[in-house]
Amino acid sequence: MVVIKRSDELATMRRSGRLAAEVRETLCQAVRPGVSLLELDRLAEQQILGAGAIPSFMGYEGYPANICASVNEEVVHGIPSDRRLKDGDIVSIDLGVILDGWHSDTATTVAVGEVRADVARLMQVTETSLQRAIRQAVPGNHLSDISNAVEETVRVHGYGIVRELAGHGIGRQMHEDPMVVNYGPPGQGLVLREGMTLAIEPMINLGSAEIEVDADGWTIRTRDRRPSAHFEHTVAVADEPIVLTVV
Repeated sequence: MVVIKRSDELATMRRSGRLAAEVRETLCQAVRPGVSLLELDRLAEQQILGAGAIPSFMGYEGYPANICASVNEEVVHGIPSDRRLKDGDIVSIDLGVILDGWHSDTATTVAVGEVRADVARLMQVTETSLQRAIRQAVPGNHLSDISNAVEETVRVHGYGIVRELAGHGIGRQMHEDPMVVNYGPPGQGLVLREGMTLAIEPMINLGSAEIEVDADGWTIRTRDRRPSAHFEHTVAVADEPIVLTVV
């Protein structure tokens, strides 16, 4: 069941989203050669708890950290460790916040120092696909219009679109209906209504779309070991879509 949020509920989600965005920006500024993924996780924990909120990810289905930090060919769900970033890496940072009972979810991929031109292009195109998808989150459009915007943006570059993973509805639960995939024809599926809230998140690979799960049961990486990029915002459907995860 898709939950429509009232204006007061959206206002609370906006506060949650703003905090998530502030934490995301703190972590982006902290990314540099030599920083460890655990240091990023601790920064996130400190800022979220300090604001009187709760990290959405910690303990979710047994997940053992506050954020996901996925490096290079890791697509999503990388568990922070003492691994230190080095020049030329990319790291996808995914985090969620619960504030006053309402979730927000956001992700970004950050370059560590100087990265290869093809990797920088992958990041740019993936972020552009998210922005174009967000523009489709208007009443009367179909859910697949969001999905198609991602596919149309990235497929001309020959990138792999991860199909086993998707965005989702979000609200009092981190994962609500509907599922928001990143591929498919336009004009199909659920008709969007004002007050729906969606976590839209393209996960795009430089090479093949095929993925596999590590022995830890969480980390998902590209099967061909080529880099992957991930960008995400929590968005409210409106005549002018409202991005909730911005400062």
